[in-house]
Amino acid sequence: MNTKVTIAGVEFKNPVMVASGTFGSGEEFSEFVDLNRLGAVVTKGVANVPWPGNPTPRIAEVRGGMLNAIGLQNPGIDLFIKRDIPFLQKYDTRIIVNVCGKSTEDYCEVVERLADAPVDMLEINISCPNVKEGGIAFGQDPKAVEAITRECKKRAKQPVIMKLSPNVTDITVMAKAAEAGGADALSLINTLTGMKIDVERRTFAIANKTGGLSGPAVHPVAVRMVYQTAQAVKIPIIGMGGICTAEDALEMILAGATAVSVGTANFADPSVTMEIVDGMEAYLERHQIADIRELIGAVR
Repeated sequence: MNTKVTIAGVEFKNPVMVASGTFGSGEEFSEFVDLNRLGAVVTKGVANVPWPGNPTPRIAEVRGGMLNAIGLQNPGIDLFIKRDIPFLQKYDTRIIVNVCGKSTEDYCEVVERLADAPVDMLEINISCPNVKEGGIAFGQDPKAVEAITRECKKRAKQPVIMKLSPNVTDITVMAKAAEAGGADALSLINTLTGMKIDVERRTFAIANKTGGLSGPAVHPVAVRMVYQTAQAVKIPIIGMGGICTAEDALEMILAGATAVSVGTANFADPSVTMEIVDGMEAYLERHQIADIRELIGAVR
């Protein structure tokens, strides 16, 4: 029974990864999860300089998931290279670094700093607001998506994954723009924009007013977007959004994803990724499927 998958020439022992921003850089989860059993660890977003993030409160629980407006708080690339990469190198898992920035130059600086680092792939988070364009996220303008993809690809030594925002009219337009810019793979979806109001206090539950909705509530939207994107592009997809069980993960793969990332579920159950890995193996055995790759995009 084969659970290995390949994305842009990088082989993963299984298709299960952890979603950026929900797992730190692995250290805080390492006592609950055998990192050696994961296909990859996707790190929290890292920028060219430390970011303090948004004011608190930054998280609110909602029915079927959670809202967050952390604001991509991170220690910056210098500390990340010195502390986080050496920790992950101790484990037999692929390392994917999530990159964020406020301008194309910011992204490119981080990509260049990582060029000689021992990491396997880069995931470019284009849900960041583009300060030079008045705050609209890079991922909401197809021309910006193509341009930033092209600039990152010029400088990257590792394969580049573009992480797409679902807060758009047509996800396939953004996917095609990233493919045209030279992306090696896509990951989707990032969070959907949401809001919660505390009726007793008559104020916003999150200081930022809006936050990113994640968890089981977004899963059907994510499956639909992965399916649509798989029909529109030829590059591999990493599917994410509300994956809590092996069934959720397999749904993504059947819709066209080559691999999956587990995010919000880690907060509810730190060992959930191990249960998903075991559940996928049990599914293959139960259905007498020799190779998990037979399932990728099998539902048309």
